[in-house]
Amino acid sequence: MTTNLQANFEKYAELIVRTGVNIQPGQEVFMAGASIEMAELIRAIATKAYEAGASNVHVDWVDDYLSRLKYEKADEAIFGSFPSFETMKRNHFVERGAVFISLTTSSPDLLKGIPSSRISAFQKASGEGLKEFRRAIQSDKVSWTVVAGAGKDWAKKVFPDVSEEVAVDMLWNAIFDSVRLHDADPVSAWVKHNETLHEKAEVLNANKFRKLHYRAPGTDLTVELHEKHIWVAAGSTNQKGFSFMANMPTEEVFTVPLKTGTNGYVSSTKPLSYGGNIIDKFKITFENGRIVKVEAEEGEEILQKLVDIDEGSHYLGEVALVPHHSPISESGILFYNTLFDENASNHLAIGSGYAFNVEGGKTMSAEELEAHGVNASITHNDFMIGSAEMDIDGIKDDGTIVPVFRAGNWAI
Repeated sequence: MTTNLQANFEKYAELIVRTGVNIQPGQEVFMAGASIEMAELIRAIATKAYEAGASNVHVDWVDDYLSRLKYEKADEAIFGSFPSFETMKRNHFVERGAVFISLTTSSPDLLKGIPSSRISAFQKASGEGLKEFRRAIQSDKVSWTVVAGAGKDWAKKVFPDVSEEVAVDMLWNAIFDSVRLHDADPVSAWVKHNETLHEKAEVLNANKFRKLHYRAPGTDLTVELHEKHIWVAAGSTNQKGFSFMANMPTEEVFTVPLKTGTNGYVSSTKPLSYGGNIIDKFKITFENGRIVKVEAEEGEEILQKLVDIDEGSHYLGEVALVPHHSPISESGILFYNTLFDENASNHLAIGSGYAFNVEGGKTMSAEELEAHGVNASITHNDFMIGSAEMDIDGIKDDGTIVPVFRAGNWAI
């Protein structure tokens, strides 16, 4: 490892600890998706966490080789269940008020060629097993953040025309750019960025749109918003009032749709990495909120299985706006990773909605949220629909139409 990369790891770890999860003295840390390939970065994060006063850092190590080997060789029955100790472990840390750091590093093609039945069975089982944990995350009960590391296989997918070493360097550089690590003071840069996103959310909230109408090649979609919807950005606060940044990078403002209020069709503009496979060039049709048809040039069977995970996975849980002139979009890099690609494009999410996107939602029970029209599901998967050709209108209760996006960028 070069000295420069190690120095960047130190800065990145500091940013994750201070801005991402904002660790408070005495808190515990749970790190998930900790690839053995990222050992140096993970050690840097743990060091910074302890320096910030963490009482304990728990790391869930993973290895892509072993993960794929399991899908290839394990007994079929294994994929239909989720270990109870994994459920208990996460719930234990939630109850203790821990912060959660998720690290994404894997190749989007990790499980290419694996029978889709195995992938979908485990996705459903893990979704059921982590239902309470997901609810805690989606109601901001705890602080959490999702960040990335430049895995070798992922880097070669993004930059296939250069050597592995160069590809890894290029991907690290792109990640560091996206999280503003090259600013003189990254923490201050994030404070300013968060304020900018929240200013845009305030404009949208002031308009109180009842519907959004999307138009683009392959897209003519109307999404009704919840009567008491709230537009927010990734910067949020947990139940104890401490701030955190849920995604790093982030360029979105987002809200919750009314479960039964989406009609029309929408086409993807970027590939979706799901379950270690790529789904690309797909179109989804909705009637009264429910997905009634999916079509895809690549990965259609996997997309259908995603939609069929449960009843809630037939509906939307998130509506997110991202201008085409966002930094990640203008980098021209296709990351094949939702954490990045969703922040280069308007997107929607199949599955559960966030409690904090509804007035009073953070304190509502699951039943109350459902009664308020917020979709419930054991899954939540974003897919990208934005482009330089997309127009979006906001429609108010009285029928007034306000341009929100024109040619892929803000018009409001």
